[in-house]
Amino acid sequence: MYSGSGAHRSALLNVMCNAAIKASRRLVRDFGEVEQLQVSTKGPGDFVSAADHKAEKTLYEELSRARPTYGFLMEESGRIQGQDDRFCWIIDPLDGTTNFLHGIPHFAISIALEKEGELLAGVIYNPILDEMYAAEKGAGAFLNNRRLRVSGRQKLNEVVLSTGLAIEPSEMAEIAKTLYHVRPQVASVRSFGVTSLDLAYVAAGRLDGFWHTRFSPWDVAAGIVLVREAGGNVSEINGGKDILKNLSILASTQHLHSLISKILTY
Repeated sequence: MYSGSGAHRSALLNVMCNAAIKASRRLVRDFGEVEQLQVSTKGPGDFVSAADHKAEKTLYEELSRARPTYGFLMEESGRIQGQDDRFCWIIDPLDGTTNFLHGIPHFAISIALEKEGELLAGVIYNPILDEMYAAEKGAGAFLNNRRLRVSGRQKLNEVVLSTGLAIEPSEMAEIAKTLYHVRPQVASVRSFGVTSLDLAYVAAGRLDGFWHTRFSPWDVAAGIVLVREAGGNVSEINGGKDILKNLSILASTQHLHSLISKILTY
């Protein structure tokens, strides 16, 4: 298993990586149980909900021990005010719950640190593949101990994009219209169901771009830091900067950003 340390890692990133690793141990054990529960009549729903809460509890305990004055914004427990209100951990203990629920081995733990509205650091850990994505503002982005850079592709007809389809049924017509418009102009469009890993994949050059609406701050906070530190561009789909407020995101390479924004805002 990834050790959570490296020559490029600050004390802050080591704290974040180690917390993710500790929380992941129980998730991986629980995932093995979920795979078995797929064939039962009861199903894994309640079990997964418990796994989600247990992972969040571990993250809260580990990060509180390391930085006792910081606040939290968490998917399950909401906002917890800290003594030092400048700092806030933004946490998703299990991004990709539906995948986890169905025994699909594609999910992640996501942790970001925000200071006075600015995202300082992000960690996304895929425990099944043992891939630790980590970035800190001004210090670059890494996958385990390898430096990350966004892809070098420059032609729209060569790129692979990803998007999120976790939307209300009433919005299906709009997303279908967007896909109908975008798909002929690019090599392919994917939907993996894990927003944090989509952003990590953009940072790693596996995807050329990702767009989504209707997400929560804990889905994207860590990934925003990763993409930016890997040399990419992140904004609202229309180019705006208030991603976490307006819940609109486009992440891509610098070269492709305006081109993708243009075809998404036709």
